[in-house]
Amino acid sequence: MYLEHVNLVVKSIQESLLFYGAAFPHWKVRSEGHSEWFGKPRHWLHFGDDYHYLAFSDHGEGDNRVLSGHQVGLGHFAYVVNNIEAVVQRLTKVGYKVDKQGSEHPHRKNVYFIDPDGFEVEFVQYLSDLPAERNSD
Repeated sequence: MYLEHVNLVVKSIQESLLFYGAAFPHWKVRSEGHSEWFGKPRHWLHFGDDYHYLAFSDHGEGDNRVLSGHQVGLGHFAYVVNNIEAVVQRLTKVGYKVDKQGSEHPHRKNVYFIDPDGFEVEFVQYLSDLPAERNSD
């Protein structure tokens, strides 16, 4: 079992592609089109690889939940990466700043960014192949 995709309602697909394209330069636009969502036109796009993608729809209105608050909603989502320093370098090169660093851990490094629509995205690099070490608190 694996997670195939996450569907994000955004304000600008181009801004989302800038962020996620920097994080995952090997990803591509898999498909896209236009439709209507409960009476509002939208452009949608699937961006990813052959196994996982992000679905973007550009009919977003308003602001995302306040991440420091207690509203129900998405807290964050995370991607495992092979080289966290390279991800940080690519994202900062296109204008994004690290929002926060993960805590010190002997078997993993992690960092958080806020995407253009206020979603918190964690990137984690594991330094061990042993689940007991990787998943220890």
